[in-house]
Amino acid sequence: MIHNYLLAHGRAVKCIRENAKTEPKIGIAPIAPVRIPKSDSAEDIEAARKESFSLNDMFFSLALYSDPIVLGKYPEDAYEMFGEEMPVVKPGDMEIISQPLDFYGMNIYYSAANDVDEGYRANEYTGIPRNALGWVIDPRVMYWSPKFVYERYGLPILMTENGMAVNDTVSLDGKVHDPQRIDFMNRYLREYKRAGEDGVPLMGYLYWSAMDNFEWAHGYDMRFGLIHVDYRDQTRIIKDSGYWFKSVIESNGDNI
Repeated sequence: MIHNYLLAHGRAVKCIRENAKTEPKIGIAPIAPVRIPKSDSAEDIEAARKESFSLNDMFFSLALYSDPIVLGKYPEDAYEMFGEEMPVVKPGDMEIISQPLDFYGMNIYYSAANDVDEGYRANEYTGIPRNALGWVIDPRVMYWSPKFVYERYGLPILMTENGMAVNDTVSLDGKVHDPQRIDFMNRYLREYKRAGEDGVPLMGYLYWSAMDNFEWAHGYDMRFGLIHVDYRDQTRIIKDSGYWFKSVIESNGDNI
């Protein structure tokens, strides 16, 4: 399945480049957790980097999808894990799969850690901040994720998704006040900006999402939007976070 997916991707890239009327910017956005170092020691950073591209969670492995596309080969541990179940790579397959890309897209919502301490992941603790879905809020992921990925693949980073589910309500004043989301975005964008200051080329940042909408695993109850939607009559209200993000866009991030 993965090999066919990769071939389809490569053919799509080739088709776009051959037929686009204007010069396209093409990338891909695999979804997988990048591990957060337990500390700033060189040993912990290297352990997190190695784990970020491991196949421990094989169907959410960055390397399993990205190495063929960017590096033109499957990671070595894929052959160790799958053995004779690995697909037969026919002549020309990797040339199709590894069509040149302009950027690497990343969808980041929460961080991950690879070691457990007293029943919790190393980057968790009792009472740690979480969003409405229970996902850990840890802004450091916006620094380490782009950094590790750029070091391995050398492509500019486009943050294609990042956001926070909040139990938003319309207040008595008719507005939607969501200070938690503003604080989340501010903290995460600061770490993303720090990655850029450390040499990672950042193409941009896309918040998920403009409006409250259908969340694939939880329906309409989880609200990620910068604009509140009343699903009964489609009334829409720009949340405080929407106005805040407007100021970020106007300043090109200088006010973060």
